Amino acid sequence: MKFTSRTIGIAALSLLLLLLAACSNASTSSPAEETTSTTNTTETSAPAENTNKTTYPLTFENFTISGEGGEWKPKVQVFDRAPERVVANTQSAAEMLIKLGLTDKMVGVAALYGSVTPDVADDFAQIPVLSKDYVGKELVVGASPDLVLGRGDLFADADWGVGTVDGLNDMNIRTFLQTTNHKGTLDSLYSDIAQLGQIFDIQDNATTFTESLKTRVAAIKASVADQPDHTFAYIVPATEDTITVSSMQNDTYQLDALGLLKLKNTFDGVQGEVSVEQLITANPDYLLLSAYAGSPDIDKLIENLYANPALQSMNAIKNKQIYVTDFSQFWGYGYQILDGIEKMGQEMKANPIK
Repeated sequence: MKFTSRTIGIAALSLLLLLLAACSNASTSSPAEETTSTTNTTETSAPAENTNKTTYPLTFENFTISGEGGEWKPKVQVFDRAPERVVANTQSAAEMLIKLGLTDKMVGVAALYGSVTPDVADDFAQIPVLSKDYVGKELVVGASPDLVLGRGDLFADADWGVGTVDGLNDMNIRTFLQTTNHKGTLDSLYSDIAQLGQIFDIQDNATTFTESLKTRVAAIKASVADQPDHTFAYIVPATEDTITVSSMQNDTYQLDALGLLKLKNTFDGVQGEVSVEQLITANPDYLLLSAYAGSPDIDKLIENLYANPALQSMNAIKNKQIYVTDFSQFWGYGYQILDGIEKMGQEMKANPIK
């Protein structure tokens, strides 16, 4: 179609009139109308803010375990409401609940084998200690919990066990076995925290806590980005005068965390006991130990390792590369493992392999 100047002029005039009409309508809107518009927008978005809330009864799949060292099997747990009375079967599990803002829900803790993280010490002191050692079922049930939570291999009918999952469930006590203790990784830790967020309806706390942990993980990785991989072996502090080596074959949670520092298990794939001769032949770059309440004198053990004539050919001995972690940090199956890894990384950086 051919456009003439007359046609263009009429079109321009029509457009101008439409614009003036629109401006007139906007300028005559009353404050009340504007308020109503804003309010409607807020009301429309409100449901989105609540979609993350827990709806009870809450059903989710956790685990049961068939005795000491037994098989883990899925088992559903149902929560009619958020738990109000919680027993943690380890110190590290209790500290995690404190981090999630649940101190007032705690009615018992046990297995105080490590140092309490300083930033939760005041809250931890408020929790009744059922036993400084592993706690038995009688004391746990006596605390009248509606949830028992913690390391899965402590759910057993034994002096050191809190009772079986099935037995506790039969008494209307819900259970939560940390999956970090079952072929776990750091992703298992994040998953456990997310599930606890649902159970207690504290999703925002769980998300914030998890993001803080992921930030720390990223920082640890960055701190060794320009370093090569190194090997390690784990020495069990059985006595001050013996050398007991663990292959750590099933300790996936600890191995995943050590991997943040580019540390590789010397005995990966090795089943059963590891001899001193195997340790010497493998020649790891580092030796790692854990100290716990009541453990042998760790300083004496380290002194004996460095002085042992049979070990003098080993790189870890020649380069003075033995490092100690806190038991609760390393074997607690909680977030505290990052405390131990960060400390170890700093010590290794201050004492580099030459």
